[in-house]
Amino acid sequence: MILSTVEMHTGGEPTRIVVDGWPRFSGKTLLDKRREAREHFDHLRRGLMLEPRGHDGMYGALLVEPDHPEADLAVLFMHNEGYSTMCGHATIALARWAVDSGRVKRSEPETVVRLQCPCGLVVARVAADGTVRFESVPAFAYALDRIAPTRTWGPVTVDIAYGGAFYAFLSADSIGLDLLSSPMRAIVDAGEEIAEAAAKAVPIVHADEPDLAFLYGTILTDGGNGADRPSRNVCIFAGRQIDRSPTGSGVTARMALQMARREARLGDERRFESCTGDVFSGRIVRDAPPVGGRKSVIVEVGGRAHQTGEARFRFDDDDPLREGFSLGL
Repeated sequence: MILSTVEMHTGGEPTRIVVDGWPRFSGKTLLDKRREAREHFDHLRRGLMLEPRGHDGMYGALLVEPDHPEADLAVLFMHNEGYSTMCGHATIALARWAVDSGRVKRSEPETVVRLQCPCGLVVARVAADGTVRFESVPAFAYALDRIAPTRTWGPVTVDIAYGGAFYAFLSADSIGLDLLSSPMRAIVDAGEEIAEAAAKAVPIVHADEPDLAFLYGTILTDGGNGADRPSRNVCIFAGRQIDRSPTGSGVTARMALQMARREARLGDERRFESCTGDVFSGRIVRDAPPVGGRKSVIVEVGGRAHQTGEARFRFDDDDPLREGFSLGL
């Protein structure tokens, strides 16, 4: 078996776009295909994401046939541990690839790309210079100032918000860390432990779709709001994976949190910086219908992706490591 991919990155965070070679799905809806991928084709995800073809920080986007009537293309997001419901950095990469490759016909001054994600339809706009901005699904604050007991720091206070995926947020200095000077391993350890603690302390429910109801990761911030200067955040997800980008779904959720705390209003734009120095913009565009009784908003996220290459990956039957491996560092 041979799988063909296009390799891209957004702020240093990879997106391996699978364009050919994946077996056909029998499921009718995108969430059906997501379950089918997990149950029947997970060896291919592991083989593409993990060593020797990938690494523990790899991220993938599998193109599938859309079932949404307005979608130009549909995608399943994948990583070292499983399948995401939404990914902003990959959305930025996919939108640019769709236009550059001719999959979606270029128009001026911007090209609209409608991407069906597991969380819903995401509308992206690609400018002539390759920059991308997209409107994600309704975002909302789920829980504010909740206590999560941890082994290392005792009880910590977190906010939980949804931006296509659920994240636990807290300021790094609240547990004695600094996003500029603390070792990345310490930040990763904290993100993993706090995600586990928050998931136990705050049960997650999504009113529209049970498959979306899980805590995806932890986002540690520098405590700023991104108004006067970019606010740094580091997202730890899928166990110990580090997002090299500012995390598009996390930016969406952060803006919903700011709205809930009256730190931002409709039309306000903020900037958020990743561990590589890459910056995404976030802007609250409009109100959206409530989700499970919670006030929600539509957020526009902006960023830029770049193509790094193309690849053809073999899966030989006699290769004992054909399905990939992780050293679990």
